[in-house]
Amino acid sequence: MFAITALHIARAQFGFTVAFHILFPAFSIGLAAYLAVLEGLWLKTGRQVYLDLFRYWLKIFSIGFAMGVVSGVVMSYEFGTNWSRFAAKAGPVLGPMLAYEVLTAFFLEAGFLGVMLFGMNRVGKRLHFTATCLVSIGTLISMSWILASNSWMQTPAGYVIDKATGRFLPDDWWKIVFNPSFPYRLVHMGLAAFLCVAFSVGAVGAYHLLRDRKAGRQPTEAVRVMFSMAMWMAAIVAPMQILAGDTQGLNTLQYQPAKIAAMEGDWDTKGRAPEILFGIPNMKTETTDYKIELPFAGSLILTHSLDGKVPGLKQFAPADRPYSPLIFFTFRIMIGLGFLMFGLGLFSLFLRWKGTFYENVWLHRFALVMAPSGFLALLCGWITTEVGRQPYTVYGLLRTTDSVSPIALPGIATSMIAFVVVYFAVFGAGLVFILRLMSKEPEFGEPGLDPREPTRTSGIHPGPAQGTGSKADRRPRPAPGYTAPHPAE
Repeated sequence: MFAITALHIARAQFGFTVAFHILFPAFSIGLAAYLAVLEGLWLKTGRQVYLDLFRYWLKIFSIGFAMGVVSGVVMSYEFGTNWSRFAAKAGPVLGPMLAYEVLTAFFLEAGFLGVMLFGMNRVGKRLHFTATCLVSIGTLISMSWILASNSWMQTPAGYVIDKATGRFLPDDWWKIVFNPSFPYRLVHMGLAAFLCVAFSVGAVGAYHLLRDRKAGRQPTEAVRVMFSMAMWMAAIVAPMQILAGDTQGLNTLQYQPAKIAAMEGDWDTKGRAPEILFGIPNMKTETTDYKIELPFAGSLILTHSLDGKVPGLKQFAPADRPYSPLIFFTFRIMIGLGFLMFGLGLFSLFLRWKGTFYENVWLHRFALVMAPSGFLALLCGWITTEVGRQPYTVYGLLRTTDSVSPIALPGIATSMIAFVVVYFAVFGAGLVFILRLMSKEPEFGEPGLDPREPTRTSGIHPGPAQGTGSKADRRPRPAPGYTAPHPAE
């Protein structure tokens, strides 16, 4: 047993809320791009199947986007309540970047989200497509600013430290935003978001293919197109993600060698280092027990040279070492899931070539089982990145123990319990609702969101809206250009 302190609970609380939050924006980023592609294909080809899939996934996107916004709001308060010292010292650098995220991205998303969700029959097709693209672009810009902020904490640059207060002050905004790790992490995170959605969409398509097969009926065109697009995405993006991860590893080796040593479970710095495939790092004995090694592979993978030196944790003071047992395993889970994604993509290409892509039940089962793989890999990568930065909040400059607020254990423990209960209740219900939407097969002429919502805002309106006309006159009138839904809808 070890003594629980307010610092432990503060870290656990922020980690818990971020772990919940990071899943929804990643889903929104990838799904917004997918929706833009679907609507663009519909406008170009006129095929009803693309419009049906757009409307089907738009309903799911609206729920995921809302949960992403709600789950992220609380973190800004945690900076003030639990991490006030960090906010005071790093605020001059991080505060403006978070404000830029709101001004350049969130407002863009919020401004066009209503048109995207409810404007299909109320604005022109091109204007609606523009709104969809702008929402997608907004999610990507938002991701960029958040990653710029977090990357600065990993590889700080472009700052000066005020000697009197210890605050980080901006010196060169270009260096702050485009810090050494930002480009690599931006690409890696963007591809991760696309993979999350690719395997979610693929799993939904595989589920309906399996269910239709069991019921003895032919799958609809929408299910076939959905599954095919997802597998193309997996086959293309998964190998790109492996290459992006390799370049980020080289960057981490240069700027955060202690993190690399902890991830690899290496204790002694040496050339021609083996790759430890499995083991249990022991922080007390400074060894990795039960090792299964691949000779020379560690140097080759990390430095692209057999003679390259791989750092060991012993070259760092014990107080400066990340907790190796945790990130040793999260890193390997992430890598393992990445290669499974790559394998599924290759398997799908092989079956396309054989002409049994829609008939092979093992492909469909494989895709269904891989449904959460993108999100699990994302969480494991985030844990590896953030725990590997410890014991610092700003790497090498500001320790976590010097960042926490002067708060008592009972207060933060109470809020932690409340967070766990509320988050699982609220977001668990949202997840159940999303799964129920996914369990329904997309229809021909998919209705999407209800197009019969009132078009007038509340308040005083002239004429029939004030209730002076007949009952029929007082009904909400459709906007110009509105097309009434087909009776089958």
